Amino acid sequence: MRIYVDFDDCLCETARAFSRLALEMFDREVPYENIRFFELDKSFGLDEKQYEDFMIRGHQPEVLLSYEETPGAIETIKEWTEHGHEVSVITGRPFSAYEPSRMWLDDHGLRDIRLYCLNKYGRDSFIKNSDFSLELEDYYRMSFDFAVEDSPKAFKFFDHLPDLKVMVFDRPWNRDCTFPNENYRRCFSWEDIKSCLK
Repeated sequence: MRIYVDFDDCLCETARAFSRLALEMFDREVPYENIRFFELDKSFGLDEKQYEDFMIRGHQPEVLLSYEETPGAIETIKEWTEHGHEVSVITGRPFSAYEPSRMWLDDHGLRDIRLYCLNKYGRDSFIKNSDFSLELEDYYRMSFDFAVEDSPKAFKFFDHLPDLKVMVFDRPWNRDCTFPNENYRRCFSWEDIKSCLK
């Protein structure tokens, strides 16, 4: 089975780290459960310049490497690969974040997992002239049977796969979204996700 896994807030707790970062950088106290929008400038009340500085800081290697694992993620993915499933991590992070992202995976025992940077969200504005390691036309030639994603903004990237089963990792910013079809299921933990694949 071919499996797509998003990185931020599926494999690691990026939003929890960003909540702490907003407090540190701008004295904006927004607890994780109050991050109601995927657009972080809206969630944290940041202007354009603050948002740019915030995202640049959040993508510095030492910050990326500090993100905590989402409980159960690594163990589940290791089990999948041991059972012969092909797992690809497809992140919206720019290619400038590839090396620390790769290092994070390696440090967590996922050396054999493929990692791709896909411009899912048009975030070229905060890291000027960003490169991405996977072009959209190449992504659309890829095929997956199962996906783990948290962002409603990424759902459109599954439209070309009508049989894809999408496990939506429950997060505050996706609780009010409408799923495109019956192939989408809300999951509250990696244990939930693992049981869906069985």
